[in-house]
Amino acid sequence: MKKVIALLAAFAVAITSFAQTPEEIANKMSETIGKLGLGDKGLRMTADIKIPIIGTLSATTYILGKKARTEMKMLGRKYVNWMDEETSWMYDQESNTIYIMDWDTEKIFNFKEMGDMKKFEQDTDDYDVVLNKETDTAWYLQYKKKKSNKDKDAPKKLDFVVAKGTYYPIRMSAKMKGITVTMRDLKFNITEKDVTFNKADYPGVTIVDERK
Repeated sequence: MKKVIALLAAFAVAITSFAQTPEEIANKMSETIGKLGLGDKGLRMTADIKIPIIGTLSATTYILGKKARTEMKMLGRKYVNWMDEETSWMYDQESNTIYIMDWDTEKIFNFKEMGDMKKFEQDTDDYDVVLNKETDTAWYLQYKKKKSNKDKDAPKKLDFVVAKGTYYPIRMSAKMKGITVTMRDLKFNITEKDVTFNKADYPGVTIVDERK
């Protein structure tokens, strides 16, 4: 009997998922995003920025309250930067050096905008939404800019991967003015350890304190 109930439940879920239109999935994702806030959970997100000639810059951002950490790879070099309201710690892997600097509070808020969930929100009034692919775990949506959308800065096309069950955006990709931006690997429940510099994690590192 339990197997029958489980089978019926799985069938019901499948039918429900199949019955949803791309617009309904997109609106449900936007609704879910609207309810999310960084709050006490924090946020992790990776951004890949592909720039012609220069190459791809990848940055993973961790945000918890007014503390943050970003790991970035650029031109073959790796940097890690921790920030709170007053101080920045920047690690340069090539020189094995950590530079400690005064930090402007306003930069924290500008940096925080990088993790703003609204980047994953798009109005279906401005875009036509089609379902390109569906798997057991996700929907693959493509947003195409409508002619009625007069926003010159709005990308002509966006691609989203949306998790079934939670409606969380797993991945978003867009191309604007020749630059391709991909946001991926969204994760919540960030800890203090994720955003706090700990010298013990970098034995033998050179510390350069440039604070006034």
